Amino acid sequence: MLSKSFLLFFFLACALCSFSQVETDTFKNSVADSEIKILEDTLVILGYAMINDSSEINRFASCQKFIRLLVKALKNENSFDYPFQRLKTVSILYPPDSTFRIFSWQVYDDINHYHYYGSIQMNEPQLKMFPLIDRSEQISDPESALLEPSNWYGQLYYNIRSFESAAGKTYLLFGYDAYRFFTKRKLAEPLIFKNGTPVFGAPVFEKNENGETRTVNRLVFEYSSDAKFKLNYDENQDMVLFDHLIPMGSPYPGQELMFVPDGDVDGYYLDDKIWKFKARVFDQILDEAPRPQPVLGEKKDLFGKE
Repeated sequence: MLSKSFLLFFFLACALCSFSQVETDTFKNSVADSEIKILEDTLVILGYAMINDSSEINRFASCQKFIRLLVKALKNENSFDYPFQRLKTVSILYPPDSTFRIFSWQVYDDINHYHYYGSIQMNEPQLKMFPLIDRSEQISDPESALLEPSNWYGQLYYNIRSFESAAGKTYLLFGYDAYRFFTKRKLAEPLIFKNGTPVFGAPVFEKNENGETRTVNRLVFEYSSDAKFKLNYDENQDMVLFDHLIPMGSPYPGQELMFVPDGDVDGYYLDDKIWKFKARVFDQILDEAPRPQPVLGEKKDLFGKE
């Protein structure tokens, strides 16, 4: 039978080893964090300049410096765990399973063009990332396109979900494209990983047009820059919801039509791994016209008497 002194020595040795390992890990992380924090200070300044500087040359020069410093920061071991909380000019999104995170941001070029930048960082101790190269100007039919990181439809992502499609684990990204001066775009875009490589777009949306149903690889909504258009996933409805758009004449020269919300809400619901369209999600048909409940009860008059 083991003596009490031996057991005490054994537990103390285990505790010291554990403490030593924690202390070593903490030291490594603190060194990496302090280096990233120093770089983040500069990234915050460059991020502000690439969004707000009045000079186009300065905006894009700041952006190029920003990219180099961001890559340098991410090369630190376990950089995936660093949140970059002070970096407000860049969207950083994590899917529910935290297997990766996606950076995206925009730089103003002229009144009819924004350029988008981004990168996917995988959740690994050593840096594994996929730079996203904006080729949206060359993509003639974004609803049908299957795109790689080197041929990306540039946008600023603002939400991410996950679901199961025929291709397996699929992520659903919601993005904004400032597009043109008079018109903006919002997109719902599937993302899958094939052999470890990201692919943007998948045939997961059944779209109804003119009484016909067809499958598209992403949803693209174009609307007037004067309008407020909502596109997002709704937790309560468990659906992708968006404002119903209708065409109307444009008061601007060179613009024949513009699309604006009419007050209705359409959506997509997930059915057998496909997002299917549903018109006017919140329409309700009642058996009789609604009327307010009587304040004093059905059998009382205005003065509350029977």
